[in-house]
Amino acid sequence: MRRLRQIALLLGAVVATIAGGTVGFHRILHETWFQSFYRSVITASLTGLDTVPPSDAARALSIGMAVCGLTIIGYAGAVIVETISGGVLTGALAERRRERALDRMHDHFIICGYGRVGRRVAEEFRHSGVSYVVLDFREDAVAAAKAHGDLLIEGNGTEDEDLAHAGLDRARGLVVASDDDADNLYITLSARNARPDLQIVARASDEDAMKKLRLAGADRVVMPYTAAGRTMANLVLRPQVTEFLDTVLTAAGADLHMAQIEVHDTCESAGKTIRDLRVRHETGAIIVALRKKDGTFDTTPEPEVLVEAGDVIVGVGTSDELQRLEDLFAVGG
Repeated sequence: MRRLRQIALLLGAVVATIAGGTVGFHRILHETWFQSFYRSVITASLTGLDTVPPSDAARALSIGMAVCGLTIIGYAGAVIVETISGGVLTGALAERRRERALDRMHDHFIICGYGRVGRRVAEEFRHSGVSYVVLDFREDAVAAAKAHGDLLIEGNGTEDEDLAHAGLDRARGLVVASDDDADNLYITLSARNARPDLQIVARASDEDAMKKLRLAGADRVVMPYTAAGRTMANLVLRPQVTEFLDTVLTAAGADLHMAQIEVHDTCESAGKTIRDLRVRHETGAIIVALRKKDGTFDTTPEPEVLVEAGDVIVGVGTSDELQRLEDLFAVGG
């Protein structure tokens, strides 16, 4: 908006100077309108004069127009310099802010590949309020990330330097969502080698790629087309169940959500039964499953079941209810 005002002011000054000079020369020298216009343009643009004005009034007007021309040219130069330097400065400041944001990130997620799957993952992260960084170099992916205001690194997840730049050593998890199975395999291998403890979820196009990604170190592997087919089948066979699960598993859902809460050794609620903790009464949330330390699941656990250190609670409730459930099993609380 400011640039448009400056351009409008500059054009207005040029038109006013030329028009004023044309009228002045026409009245003073009694020249034709076109000759007066020509003399006005030549004088204001500082390119010189065809003839010396014959009268003092014409010479005074020529001096005034020359001064106006100098002012206009000087102002135009200032606007151009400001535009160029401002763009460079703005870009440098934006880059510096981005680097500072990357340096401050801890326990974040890295999304390698910002295609349809990666963008959907980012949308869920956005609604969940978790921090993440996007790593991609394709033009459409870069444009989409910038449009959503995502923190972006224009690079390739197959490059160790780019993964390190994304804060791999401080990350909580990695989503490998490239459209290329070979790239996903390479990224998974590199990330697992650098971070044995990192949570890695990868995308695969078929069963063979899934097996290889698991061997490479991916904790979970998702086949989007298989998942989509399963969802469509369930929408036909069990529409209400599927709709319920979609509601609780989507971060953007309005009412009901699911959460997983790990029970630590220092949690005072560890070692007590669900009945003793009065989970439903105290929080409003419902514990629908317990993942025990041995990896097995206790679905719909009975009130007498012990919640032990190392268990992972799967709860259902509103955002406020799940927050109270997290507080109930907070570390040291």
